[in-house]
Order: sequence, then structure tokens, then C-alpha cells
Amino acid sequence: MKTPARQLLTGRFVKRASAALAIASTLLMTGVQAQTLRIGLAEDPDVLDPTMARSFVGRIVFASLCDKLLDIDEKLNIVPQLASSWVWSPDNKILILKLRPGVTFHDGEKFDAAAVKFNIERHKNLAGSNRRGELAPVVSVDALDDLTVRLNMSAPFAPLLSVLADRAGMMVSPKAAQENPTSFGSKPVCSGPFRFTERVAQDRIVLERYANYWNKANVHFDKVIYQPIVDATVRLANLRSGQLDFIERVAPSDIPQIKTDSRLQVARITELGYQGITINTGKSDQAQKNPLGRDPRVREAFELSLDRAGIAQVAMDGEATPGNQWLPPNSTFYAKNVPLPKRNIAKAKALLKEAGVVNPVFTLMTPTTSDGQRVAQVVQAMAKEAGFDVKIQSTEFATSLNLADKGQFDAYVLAWSGRADPDGNLFSFHACKQPLNYAGYCKPEVDELLNKSRSVRDPAERAKIFEQVAAQVAKDRPVVYLFHRNWLWAYNKKLTGVRAIPDGLMRVQGLQFK
Repeated sequence: MKTPARQLLTGRFVKRASAALAIASTLLMTGVQAQTLRIGLAEDPDVLDPTMARSFVGRIVFASLCDKLLDIDEKLNIVPQLASSWVWSPDNKILILKLRPGVTFHDGEKFDAAAVKFNIERHKNLAGSNRRGELAPVVSVDALDDLTVRLNMSAPFAPLLSVLADRAGMMVSPKAAQENPTSFGSKPVCSGPFRFTERVAQDRIVLERYANYWNKANVHFDKVIYQPIVDATVRLANLRSGQLDFIERVAPSDIPQIKTDSRLQVARITELGYQGITINTGKSDQAQKNPLGRDPRVREAFELSLDRAGIAQVAMDGEATPGNQWLPPNSTFYAKNVPLPKRNIAKAKALLKEAGVVNPVFTLMTPTTSDGQRVAQVVQAMAKEAGFDVKIQSTEFATSLNLADKGQFDAYVLAWSGRADPDGNLFSFHACKQPLNYAGYCKPEVDELLNKSRSVRDPAERAKIFEQVAAQVAKDRPVVYLFHRNWLWAYNKKLTGVRAIPDGLMRVQGLQFK
């Protein structure tokens, strides 16, 4: 039974609502209310530094804050952004980018080839960088002239364009990054349509329009305010009351009632990524204290205890496609040699008996988001039938990432928003010692295949390599993949220009109220 929204708007939600009303009142008095866009997020982002960041909601904010060298469109085509054109060398080991003229960072510094060189090297070399693995084959960068930059690779690197269409392609001001090397993310300076002005943790991120943006004719708001509201019902209540204009990750169960509201619009996009359970198989010593981490037979038993279709139906109201790989079954790179396994409680119990494990106990960490909580509860109930005792540990999202990074978990309900190239869903999670490899998984033969897949540009040949990777990963189970979500958005029907792009990020360019 759902709690009425008016009852949920208590505590910090009342404070948030009051703050939103205060902002709205101020804007009304100054006559610019229609020029502020208010967006409800499902979580509070982690650090606002594209080199260090890991969260999906952070990427939503970056879409307004930090332009990239390239972007993707609705059909996953690579399109220009800060780079206006590009060309590969005949051996596919050099990429030359021509840059857009007249671009400046939010501090007034010029964007040029030297700035690109600085940013790529920062992504590769900054301590704690989460872009390091994405750019590993790039060995050097040369500024050929002010508007021409050359990326030199150790081997052909098929995913590079899609990598540059995400955080590894985001450009920050070299001057600002050098002046504030340890806490740049607390006051980021980029080159997007909006500049950073304020952040209050767990409450709001405020961005203001950058007057000298290169594409300013396509920007129609003076401010964007992002508000993290973990509870999907409260997010929707704020949208319906007019305190928000747009919300991401609507609860699937709320879609029918939204459709009856003539003031609201719904958008649905199938994600590029996945929802899964990452298992600590080697990230830390805790792996050996955890029955899932110690024995692959226990991991197989755990997987066999789960009904993916049932999880998708109960946890997501059917707004998801069951899957057992890092890509959805409709992808051209989906490995058909590793079909979706069916639930088999009898076999799961037999495997536990064979492993000598009776009633295995482990803790399942989950973010406090509504969808993460539902997934954990359904998994807990299903696994119990096979003899598993699953303890749920609900943790604020950014904190959960930090715990995962330290290996302080048994298993972790973790979603990945996905990338246009399959490498973006795979390499950083399964290659040895990569920054997003929370499982601590490391197999030399898998590393060899992953590196080979990066050097091959022919799609058919890459697909064959991914089949081999899928077969080994399915056997080792560092991640038990569950399903592929539909991105569900709801927004004020007066908001026009919304583009449904499969990466789930809302582009602010072109958005305006009727």
C-alpha cells in the first residue's frame, strides 16, 4: 500500500519543498520563473569532476555542465560537439580531430588543442581517475595547431569515438584544474551551456546559463536546478505540484496514473546498460569470508535461484527486458552462445550440497533508490527458496560506490547506464585492476580477449570475440546480470524539445517551455 504523497513530504522533503518554493517565489518576483528548469534526480551525484565521477546522475548533470568532444544521437550515431570533424589514419592507430573555433571555458579561458591534450592526459594520469581504462590505448596526444589535435594509439582502438562521446571526452578548464588539483569537483569549470554556481549535498545543484556558450541560440533557460529526491513517489508528487518540471527514473507502477494527468508527458527509452548484482570475488579479503566469493558453485546456485522475468515484472512492473549479459538481447553484439538460464531450485540446492555449504549467508548491499530496494527484496525472497539467507544493507548511493571501491561488500545491486559501444559496458568491469572492476575479477585469458576486441573494427569479428568473453564470464559470474531497464521520464507537457536518447541523459539544448 502506498503512502499518500502529502504524508511523504515530511522531514527533509519539507525542507526541500520549502527551498524550492522560496526559489520559485524569488523568480516570480523577478519575472523569470519560466526561465528556470527544475529537474528531479533519483540520487545525489558523486563528485562533479568528469575524470573522477562514476554515477549515472552525475552524467545527467554533466550534460548541462561539461560539453564533450563528441556526442551520440537517438540512433547511436557519433555526432560532433566540441570537435567538428575527425579522420582516422589508414592503420587506425591515429585519430585526428578538428576542433570547433570560438569556444571558451566558463572562466573565460580558450578551448583549443592544448586544452584537449591537457584533458586527455589528466583523464589518463590523475590519481584515482575512472577514465584511465577507457583511454588506455591512447599513448600520447599532440596539438598540431590551435584547432587540430592528434591522438596516437598503441593499437587500433574501435571504441574510441564512443569513449570521447562520454566523460572521457569532457573538457574542463586546464587553468581551473591546475589551480584546484585536489578538489576541482567541488567547483567544476567546464565549457557546457550552463556553469556551476552552487551545490548543497543531498539537496540541490544549481547551474546558471553561460553567456558565451558557443551554441547559446539553442539554450532557452537562465538556470537549471537539479534536486536529488530518492523516493520515486515523492519525486512524482513534486512534479505534479509544479515544484519540478522533469523527473528521471519514474517508478513503473506510477506510469498509469501519470498517463491520466493531462498536464504531464511520459517518455520511455530502452537503456544501453543493465541491472545486475556484482559479487566480491577478489576485490578484498572479504571475498574469502563470503560464500559467494569463495566458490563459483555457490554463485551458480545463487543465479539458478533467481527468476529474471519474475524480478523484472515484480521490481519493475514489466518495464525491463530480462537478460544475462552486459548488453540487451536485441543488441547485435549479444552473445547467443550464452542463452538466458532458467530458474532451477533443485539444481541450486544440489550445487550448495556439493559445495558443502548449508544455508549460505551473505549481505546484499543496495542503494536507497526505489528500484534498487525493490530488486533487493525480490532477490532476497527468491534466493531464500534455495536456502540462501540474504541480508539487505541499504546504503546511500555515493557511499555504496565508495564501499564497493574498497571491497567492503559481499554482493552489490548495481546498475550501469550503458555506453554506445559494448566495450563501455565490459572492459572497465571485467579487465584486471580496472577502476570499475568492483568484483575484483581478473582472468588473463579474458584480458587478452578484451584487448583484442578493442583492436578490431569489423563488427562481425568483434561479435565472435565477445562470444568467447561471455562464455567465460558466465562461468565465473563476477556479475549476475538481471535485466535491462526502460528509462522512464515524466515532465511538464509545456516542456518541448525533449530528446529520447538511449543513454538516458537529457540534453538541455533545445529545451523550452511553450
